[in-house]
Amino acid sequence: MKIQTRKLVFISMLVAQAMILSYVESLLPAIPIPGAKLGFANIATLLALSTLSFKESFLIVVARTVLSSFMFGNMNVLMYSLTGGILSLIAMYFILELFKSNVSFVGVSIVGAIFHNIGQLIVAWLVLNINIFVLLPYLLLVAIPTGLFVGFSSNYLLKYLHKSNFNFKDNR
Repeated sequence: MKIQTRKLVFISMLVAQAMILSYVESLLPAIPIPGAKLGFANIATLLALSTLSFKESFLIVVARTVLSSFMFGNMNVLMYSLTGGILSLIAMYFILELFKSNVSFVGVSIVGAIFHNIGQLIVAWLVLNINIFVLLPYLLLVAIPTGLFVGFSSNYLLKYLHKSNFNFKDNR
């Protein structure tokens, strides 16, 4: 199979897996803090950042967010999730680029969860025009365990991706 076809299939699989994880997450009981989510779909984002380019990772975040919002949410979900997802992606990318191999996926995942929450709060502040940032300390407390879970899961899955030669960063 050509490398471009293999890469396209891999990107499609990450989008589909992120959508499935979003759906599974929507079936779980809600966390009692407004805006708090488990962020299972960020596993696909972390895997994309470590195996694909930033542009391809960005494509995955946008595709999975738009498709998941249309299938399982509404326009409000799209607005909040897309802003949080893009801000999270940018933060995780800069952390990975800044520290290269001296940072763990767990730390990167926690940073991503924090910035996802910040992005959602900025949108809520702009839309609702109230001081929504009082929720930030509570969202940060949720971001740590969810970031830990996503980071450990991504670390585990990345081992298998590298064994199966799914690292497209070297094949540009």
